[in-house]
Amino acid sequence: MTLLQAINDPAELRRLKPEQLNLLAEELRQFLLESVSRSGGHLSSNLGTVELTIALHYVFDTPRDRLVWDVGHQTYGHKVLTGRRERMHTLRQWQGISGFPRRSESPYDTFGTAHSSTSISAALGMARAARLKGENWRTIAVIGDGAMSAGMAFEALNNAGVQQDVNLLVILNDNDMSISPPVGALNRYLARLMSGRFYAAAKDVGNSMLPGPVRALARRLTEHAKGFVVPPATMFEEFGFNYVGPIDGHDLDSLIPTLENLRELKGPQFLHVVTRKGQGYKLAEADPILYHGTGKFDPAEGILPAVAKTTYTEVFGNWLCDMAAIDERLVGITPAMREGSGLVRFEQMFPERYFDVGIAEQHAVTFGAGLATEGMKPVVAIYSTFLQRAYDQLIHDVALQNLDVTFALDRAGLVGADGATHAGNYDIAFVRCIPNMVLMAASDENECRRMLTTAYRYPGPAAVRYPRGAGPGVAIEPALSTVPFGKGEIRRQGKGLAILAFGPMVAPSVAAGAELGATVANMRFIKPLDVELVTQLAREHDQLVTVEEGSVMGGAGAAVAEALAAAGIVKPLLMLGLPDVFIQHGDPALLLSSVGLDAKGIAASIRRCFGAAEPRLVVNNS
Repeated sequence: MTLLQAINDPAELRRLKPEQLNLLAEELRQFLLESVSRSGGHLSSNLGTVELTIALHYVFDTPRDRLVWDVGHQTYGHKVLTGRRERMHTLRQWQGISGFPRRSESPYDTFGTAHSSTSISAALGMARAARLKGENWRTIAVIGDGAMSAGMAFEALNNAGVQQDVNLLVILNDNDMSISPPVGALNRYLARLMSGRFYAAAKDVGNSMLPGPVRALARRLTEHAKGFVVPPATMFEEFGFNYVGPIDGHDLDSLIPTLENLRELKGPQFLHVVTRKGQGYKLAEADPILYHGTGKFDPAEGILPAVAKTTYTEVFGNWLCDMAAIDERLVGITPAMREGSGLVRFEQMFPERYFDVGIAEQHAVTFGAGLATEGMKPVVAIYSTFLQRAYDQLIHDVALQNLDVTFALDRAGLVGADGATHAGNYDIAFVRCIPNMVLMAASDENECRRMLTTAYRYPGPAAVRYPRGAGPGVAIEPALSTVPFGKGEIRRQGKGLAILAFGPMVAPSVAAGAELGATVANMRFIKPLDVELVTQLAREHDQLVTVEEGSVMGGAGAAVAEALAAAGIVKPLLMLGLPDVFIQHGDPALLLSSVGLDAKGIAASIRRCFGAAEPRLVVNNS
């Protein structure tokens, strides 16, 4: 990899001769394959953007020219070319580099991303700032066809089109794939656009051969004629963009001159490039979903099946199929996360009741609300971090009308390698304050299944939060049974100290409680809180501790404090949970340990707070 090893920033890349770039692309693709196979991470999307990444840094004067990557899981090549090659082995690991663009990591990461469809808005803001400051640099937003399906992208296009004085280039990276297979009218229309490639070729030939006045007339005619040839192309131009494409996103001989031409044009520009996820690695080309996000693997063998514990996502997927089999009103909804949320089997078994709405969380929630008004039983499967994107819809369209919508909140709590952008740290705080909402936290696999049944049978909006990955290995009962509504349970009886644990924090709390001789309660419900159990524990114990894998501010511990205050009970109360900081990426167990939410950390925090004043506590003075 002689060319790649010599490049430590884009300025060195721009000193290469054009004929060297294809070799550089081969080296970069091989480096990414080897690097990701050792560290884990996003593979298919990064293999698909190698040439586009090289072309952008070759043509534009980055970081002076601002480059914004939507979502950002396709930026590993960008990281390699911008001085982070030697740190790629730390990717997504504790104190290593992020798997997404991060402003604090590099001046080439001009905007932090990880959630989709934000790039055009951010880039437009940057472009407007350049005009306001009287500066002359370019702004480029790279957005995928999956991210383009979200409403925010179209809001930005709509606003950008009326700002004709800004130098903004939007690049649609069309790989016919987001994470799950593409869905919706936008995807169909991009497919039709692809079938009209001959239009683009004909236009290029005509422009090069016609004299100036005739070319101007022809241009005016083609503005309307191309609507008959490739109708979708006119949509972007109706937004106010000059549309170019589609072109082959793996052909540097096409990409570079096209980008050079667009660099010189004023106003909003739109370039449509076509790429292939997994490009250059046959296994990823054949199955880009499997290779979207990988663990460590041998590139020669590919990803091999692994024997693992049942994950909470699988618990949900199996429950959904079982419940749908006995209730034909059940409808499953996912915002483009079929695999991630465990709906693959459900789609196969009940295709007429499965709806992937694309990357459109707001629509997913209100779509479910509409179904509920007509007596259907929608189940919205959504990551905790993505429900944040539909908060107004959760309040206004579901809870305010007290509609019967069930929310399966996957990836609640810390998520590990994806870091702060994907952590589900806030759902407890932002859901429990909404009237009519019910919120439960599962402590193990079987309880998760029972809570999902409880939420589904509750005649109003209810949510069940559960973490990423596998549970403690509790046997799962096949019956669709419920948990007692609004009631917690005592898991361990002790004296003096009571630990009120929520969700996955029950297991480490039981371990800490055994060490400290404490009572441990599995609270189960965050809303409605089991106030009777809270007051009982307060009466029978001298000190109380709450433990949750969510933000302490406004969280389940705060709910307990509110209940005690309302009952006029004054007792020492220690609230343990996630601190008021953004917790970065790393191994999940390491992250929990770093914030004191493993058994050892819980016990240590209790000792620090209550010390030797309580004789029943075991104090380790070593």
